[in-house]
Amino acid sequence: MLNSTRSIRIENPPKLQVEMSWWGMNGLQITGRHPTDEDKVRLIAEAGFDGVNGFLPEPGKADAWKSLLQAYGLSFSVNAYPATVQELEEFLQRAAAYEGVIGHVNVQVMTPFVTGVPAVELLGGLQALEEIYGIPVCIETHRGTITQDLLRTVDYVRALEKLRLTIDFSHYVTAGEMRTVPPEAESLLGTLLTRTSAIHGRISNGEQIQIDPGDHGEHEAVEHFARWWKRGMEHWRQAAGRGAILPFVCELGPPPYAITRDEAAGRTEELGDRWSQSLWLARTARRLWTEAGGEAAKAGD
Repeated sequence: MLNSTRSIRIENPPKLQVEMSWWGMNGLQITGRHPTDEDKVRLIAEAGFDGVNGFLPEPGKADAWKSLLQAYGLSFSVNAYPATVQELEEFLQRAAAYEGVIGHVNVQVMTPFVTGVPAVELLGGLQALEEIYGIPVCIETHRGTITQDLLRTVDYVRALEKLRLTIDFSHYVTAGEMRTVPPEAESLLGTLLTRTSAIHGRISNGEQIQIDPGDHGEHEAVEHFARWWKRGMEHWRQAAGRGAILPFVCELGPPPYAITRDEAAGRTEELGDRWSQSLWLARTARRLWTEAGGEAAKAGD
């Protein structure tokens, strides 16, 4: 009889993949000069991130980017902004130059005023392209897009069994001014968490889209986001097969996402250290992943 208290290691288990946002690298003072792409990639790799979440480079730069990522051992995912099925299909056709490199496509659907049946049909058509092109397609919960409204997005999830989401609840917390989280919202957010396929790490306090969590995550909003991220990881792991990967993107944007000391006067000095906050997000994601039953993505984290 097997000892029930002994853990059994699963070969090629599902993994968390912590990526750094390329957009989030804008404006960081990481060198004494204007940083090159390689400077940024090197810093991301040396900081222990697993990959980069960015944008599809121009066709002529595809080989250079693939070589750079391979040299530093980093994964790669990209963002797309289609308004139609055709636009996403054209994007995925261009992404073919990165066969075997792009882990997933994060999609912001730029049709915020399409609702009801047309919205469901559009989302269904976008999701169907995943099977055709073999690249995971994750629809982001984001303001100013088809998913900008929490109630509507819950309806989409209920109507589309295969809809995969990138969870970024900072948008709903800001849009709903959720300085506290009412039970009704908690239930609706919980419905979306059942479709977690990627997570974007950013914390809102219900007034600002992106706040400093504190050196040790002491801001009161942290407990809500940590709870949601962990639940999303747990839902994802229940359905994940061997070798599956859950991306967690540390996505802290530059101003005006980042709060500055005197924006009205044109000052862009940020109140917090965005790079240190990104490293905190990475550590927090890996801790929550372990608490959710997952194996550590990298030794020493």
